[in-house]
Amino acid sequence: MLVICPTPIGNLDDITARQRQVLKTADIIACEDTRRAGKLLERLAIERSQGRPRLWRYDDHTARGQVEPIVEALKEGKSVVLISDAGTPTISDPGYRLVRACRQAGQEVTALPGPVAAVVALSGSGLASDRFYFEGFLPGNRAERQGRLMALEGLRTTVVAYESPRRVVEALRDVVEVCGEEREVCVARELTKVHEEYLVGGVKKVYEELAKRESVRGEIVLCIAAAQAEEDDEEEWKEADRAIEVLHGQGLSARTIKDIVSELYDVPRSQIYDRIDTVIR
Repeated sequence: MLVICPTPIGNLDDITARQRQVLKTADIIACEDTRRAGKLLERLAIERSQGRPRLWRYDDHTARGQVEPIVEALKEGKSVVLISDAGTPTISDPGYRLVRACRQAGQEVTALPGPVAAVVALSGSGLASDRFYFEGFLPGNRAERQGRLMALEGLRTTVVAYESPRRVVEALRDVVEVCGEEREVCVARELTKVHEEYLVGGVKKVYEELAKRESVRGEIVLCIAAAQAEEDDEEEWKEADRAIEVLHGQGLSARTIKDIVSELYDVPRSQIYDRIDTVIR
């Protein structure tokens, strides 16, 4: 069986008993960096005996060549665990190719729950999370990055992206230019670690805070709030308000009204309860 096994994104105490047991009993651990994986096993007090578990490198550079040997190992009855350097494999990661190949070969695949930096950052950001779009990494080229930000504006939902600490200031400057200086953002840095930091507020303010630092270190997650409602959104809310009045008149609960309105109208689901309170007051 192939097991997709998350690992802590910073704090080793976040490892679960199930994750530890899977790593301990694996025949093969497919990993991005065998040295980092070896150090992780040492810190978890998982001893390697007679070369087991074996550490096989599996990353962007080796994925094509390693898929077939891993599938063959599974056919021989060996247990294979897929990990990344931190967090959940296959998320912005080549692991999905291995999962697909194993399924196509008829091999069993299971995934353990665990941390994803994008979700951790979003949950701590305070930005709307009823719907969100995960972008992965924004383009490194400025023109391409601005073009991508313009395209993401059309989604009208919270956007979550990974960013390099070397480029995050430049990325924030582009968000100011594309989205306006008041657009709310969250820069989450060093999540779950000793120096964890959330910078939340208007993008210009966050940009200026980071720009004045000598350097920015650590893994970065950038969350960008959706654009504020414009005139067409106001028309949509007017229609939704009328529906709320009718549904309330029929004696439906606020929760049922919210479910119906969110299906019928293109309005932020997170704001519907407040709208219900306003309309039926």
